[in-house]
Amino acid sequence: MKLYILKPVLDLPKGDNPWKPWYNKCFGMVVRAEDEHWARKHAHENAGDENRGEFAGNPISKTKTPWLDPKYSTCGELTVDGEHGLILQHVESA
Repeated sequence: MKLYILKPVLDLPKGDNPWKPWYNKCFGMVVRAEDEHWARKHAHENAGDENRGEFAGNPISKTKTPWLDPKYSTCGELTVDGEHGLILQHVESA
């Protein structure tokens, strides 16, 4: 099995951003899976409101599957090689 890190694509167009508004959304995941397909599937199944594609009945995104679609999310394999840096941080604030 491999580890994958999934994150939203930055600078999505206004009106097609499943992470707006920001609350009740997941902004990153680390997933253990055989390959990228399964990593994205697990992320999709554990998503927050970014999978709804709307907010209070108003459309805010053209997708309800942002973790499955490379247009909206990145999915990269985590390896032991690489630069120093933070991999995962969980912060809850309002």
